[in-house]
Parts: sequence; structure tokens; C-alpha cells
Amino acid sequence: MFPVLAVFAAEPDHDLAPTLLHLSNEAPARVLFIGNSYLYYNDSLHNHVKRIAEEIGPHGPGEYQYKSATISGSRLSHHDVDSLLEPGRLGVDEPFELVVLQGGSRETLTKKNRAQFHAQATDHAEKIRRTGAEVALYMTHAYVEPHAQYDPGMFDKIRQTYLATGNTLDALVIPVGLAFERAYRERPAIRLHETFDGTHPNMLGTYLAACVAYQSIYAQSVVGIDYDYFGEVPEKTAEFLQRIADETVRDFFQRGS
Repeated sequence: MFPVLAVFAAEPDHDLAPTLLHLSNEAPARVLFIGNSYLYYNDSLHNHVKRIAEEIGPHGPGEYQYKSATISGSRLSHHDVDSLLEPGRLGVDEPFELVVLQGGSRETLTKKNRAQFHAQATDHAEKIRRTGAEVALYMTHAYVEPHAQYDPGMFDKIRQTYLATGNTLDALVIPVGLAFERAYRERPAIRLHETFDGTHPNMLGTYLAACVAYQSIYAQSVVGIDYDYFGEVPEKTAEFLQRIADETVRDFFQRGS
């Protein structure tokens, strides 16, 4: 059993880096995303990642089986992973090759919640690996104003929680939250969150997240892709978000140019 409380005993370590730099299988065709509304907003993240993969590989159109299992407001503990992983239950006859876990936004806010997140991720990871699949953690973004719990230091807790847990579990950490932070630093006026709540991603946020997820999983740059959600993402904005995703993933995993 992996340690739980000790992982989060110290203050956030700004030098903490991922220990798993790529998946063993960098061409998974059967992928399951598990999470909440952060994933299902804006036509669902898994659809966007799949469309990018169908455009630039590693497989062609019709060769991917992507599924998304989401519950509104859910934490990791709310998901019946045993059922989701059962072959055929979600219309995919063979076991998934990769399962991506996205925790609830409040799971990083307190020491107790962080410990529970770590324990639940550990339990899910053990079950996922028994099916032969690899595990990834989807690092969420922080709240922005006007969210009632907006805190400029929130992302430090998110980053520490996902990296510490991912490293302990030897799981791939998908640095979506880091990409949001980078985009906001470079263009403070850009909007990646829904303005009415400061928590959910808007279409641009989902597009950025999809680019980060694709490049983290498949180790192939998204710069120059044509995909723009059927014209919904303006060309220059898409180019900016592709570059932010590419730079974030390269820096995070130290993959070079």
C-alpha cells in the first residue's frame, strides 16, 4: 500500500518534477477518461482529443475507441471504477489501454482532501493496472475570479497534489493546469474559464486542455494542427493555444524540441 498522509506533510515543493516522462504505450487506441464537468463541458474533452488524434495520428479515423465517464461535481471516490473497466460495459470489447483520472476541484484544497485524493487514486490505479491499462492523472486548473473560493495560491496545491500522487503511483501527469497558468501569464486578457463561475473551462480552455492531453499521451506536437472545433476557435487563438500546449508539455516532461 502506498503512503498517504506523508505525501502531503510538507509545504508545496516548487522543484517537484514528474518522474514518469512518457507512457510505455505511446499509441493507445482505447482510452477512458474519468472525471466530472471539467471534462464534459464544451462537447466533452475526449471528443476533442480524439479528433486531434484522428488528424495527426498515431492511428487513423475510425481506429480509436475513446470513452468518457463523468459525474457532475464528482470526486474520484464517486466513480465505480470496477464497473467502468469491465470489458464490454461501455461498448468497448477489449480492455482499455489508458485510463485518465480527473479529480474534483476541491480535492486539493485541504490536507484531509489531498490525503483522500491520494488514497483513492491509489485504489483506482491498482484496479486499472490489473486490467493491463496504464494510468494518467489530469492536473486540473485553478479557480479564477469571480469564484467564491478564488485563491491566488490554489494552483500550488493542485500542482503539488497531482505531481506527488503521480510520482508515487508512477502515473503520467497531464499538465493541463500548468498550461492554463502559462497562457494567463502570457496573455492576461485571454479567457479560458466560464466568466459566470470562474471554475469551468470555456471552449478555449477545453481546446487548450485537449491539446495538452493529446501531446502528453502521444508525445507528438500539436503545433500546426488544422483542428479548430469546426471553425469555433479563431485561427490566431488556436495557434497561440497550440504553442502554449506544446511549450508546457515539452518543459514539463523535458522532451526537448
